[in-house]
Amino acid sequence: MIRVNGRSYRLAHQPTVVVCVDGCEPDYIVQSVAHGHTPWMKEVLTSGTVLTADCVIPSFTNPNNLSIVTGVPPSVHGICGNYLFDVATDTEMMMNDPKWLRAPTILAELANAGQSVAVVTAKDKLRKLLGHGMKGVCFSAEKADEATLEENGIDEVVELVGMPVPSVYSAELSEFVFAAGVELMSHERRPDVMYLSTTDYVQHKHAPGTEDADAFYRMMDGYLGKLDAMGCVIALTADHGMNAKTRMDGAPDVLYLQDVLDAWLGAGQTRVILPITDPYVVHHGALGSFATVYLPKGADVAALSARIAAIRGVDSVRSREEAAAFFELPADRIGDLVVVAERSTVIGTSASRHDLSGLDVPLRSHGGVSEQRVPLIVNRKVKGVDLDRRFRNFDAFDLVLNHVD
Repeated sequence: MIRVNGRSYRLAHQPTVVVCVDGCEPDYIVQSVAHGHTPWMKEVLTSGTVLTADCVIPSFTNPNNLSIVTGVPPSVHGICGNYLFDVATDTEMMMNDPKWLRAPTILAELANAGQSVAVVTAKDKLRKLLGHGMKGVCFSAEKADEATLEENGIDEVVELVGMPVPSVYSAELSEFVFAAGVELMSHERRPDVMYLSTTDYVQHKHAPGTEDADAFYRMMDGYLGKLDAMGCVIALTADHGMNAKTRMDGAPDVLYLQDVLDAWLGAGQTRVILPITDPYVVHHGALGSFATVYLPKGADVAALSARIAAIRGVDSVRSREEAAAFFELPADRIGDLVVVAERSTVIGTSASRHDLSGLDVPLRSHGGVSEQRVPLIVNRKVKGVDLDRRFRNFDAFDLVLNHVD
C-alpha cells in the first residue's frame, strides 16, 4: 500500500491504465455506441463498471488532470486553472510549472514504491506537472521527436510508435497517445501503471454523434480494445465535458466581462482572468465559462457580485471565500470574485483581446458546472464500492487499484 494526499492505494498487481479523454461529454460515448462504432465500449458497458462522475471546477484541463493523478481537488494540489494571476509578482502566467503543485502525485508515489510507471500526454503543457517527482517514462505526443532518456525516460519515440509527430490541432495527436500506450504495453518491460491524456481538439469542433466525433471514438475504441486484450485493467474518465456556446445565429455567445467592468468602474480598475487560457487557442479563442475577477481595494464586493449576477448569461457569482469552499479551490490563487456562465455562454475579457478568426465551426467550449458531468468507466466489475454515491473523476485510481481483483 501507498498513502497519497490522505488516500490509500494498493500497488498495481496487474497492468493498469487510467485514461483521461479530454472533453469527453458522456453523450459522445452514448452516440458512438448507438451508431455501432465502438464495439469494445459496448461490451464494457455490459461487463464492466459504468458510472458518471463530477469533474472539478473550473472544468478545464490542468486542474482536472492534476486532480485525477493526485486523487484530490485543487484546494489540495493547488492547480486551479491553465492560467492565473500571480499576485506576488503582479504577472499573468501559465500554470504549467511544477512549482505551482502543492501535492505529490499517485504516479510519483507508485514509482517510489518500485512500480514502473509511464505517462503519455497529448500536449506538452501537462508533461512536467504530470511527471513531477516521478521516476519513469513521461513524454508528450506534441514533442515526441524531442524525447530523451535523460528528460523523458525514453528516446526514439517516433520510431517506437510508427507515426510522425502530428499537428497539435488534429485528432491524430490523441491517436499518437493511444498508439504509444499500446506500444509501451507491448514491450517486454511494460509499465505496471500507465496514464494516458488526450486533447479535446475533436470535441471542440464536433458534437456527439457527428461523423468526425464517431470516427474519433472508433479510433480510441480500437486501441483500448488492444490494451484490454493484453490483460490491462482500464479506467476511462474525462477532465471535463463540452457544450455549444452560441447564439441562435451560430455566433459565439460571449460576455466580455472586462469591457463591462471597465465601463462600470473605469479602465484598469479590475482584472479579469480566464483560466482556460493556454497556448492552443485556435479552437476556443480563450473563451470558457469560468472567470475570476480581481477588484480594487475598497470595492463593494457584494454590490458588484449582485450586479454581475444580473447580467444575461451569468449562472453564478461567488466571493473568493465562497468559491474556495464551494468549488474546492485554493483561495490564494483566485480573485475577489468567481463568475460562472450558463451552459450556452462563455466569458471573455475585452472583445479586442480575443482572436476568433480561427473558429471555422460554431464555438464549443467548457469551464462551467454545465460541463461537470463526465464518464467514469472501468473494464472490470469493481467491488466494495457504493455505486450510488457521488463519484469524482479523481476517484479513477482508487477504483482500479483498490476495487478490482
